[in-house]
Amino acid sequence: QVQLVESGGGLVQTGDSLKLSCAASGRTFSNYVMSYVMGWFRQAPGKEREFVAALTWGRDSTRYADSVKGRFMISRENDKNMLYLQMNSLKPEDTAVYYCAATLRGLGSNSASYDYWGQGTQVTVSS
Repeated sequence: QVQLVESGGGLVQTGDSLKLSCAASGRTFSNYVMSYVMGWFRQAPGKEREFVAALTWGRDSTRYADSVKGRFMISRENDKNMLYLQMNSLKPEDTAVYYCAATLRGLGSNSASYDYWGQGTQVTVSS
């Protein structure tokens, strides 16, 4: 199994910044760590889960949703098995539960392609 635990959510004002973290663990992850794609998704009440950003753990390859390009940055620390999402210039429409996810199926934006999910962390941006 791969265990993913998000943290760092909170209540912020429009224009603020927030950094989310996702701790990855488990033998499945460690055995194939350089091949994993790690992604961030978000889901607001009444809406479908939405792709935010993803990276390939072992390569310099990232992908972002158009709605967050230029504002969010996905990164990782390999030695700590930590995934991050730096969120800048936050808007009320960024309000959602943010999930980290992992897959070996490639750098995709489809949530159905991700096999492992964290519990989510709430991000609320007030206007």
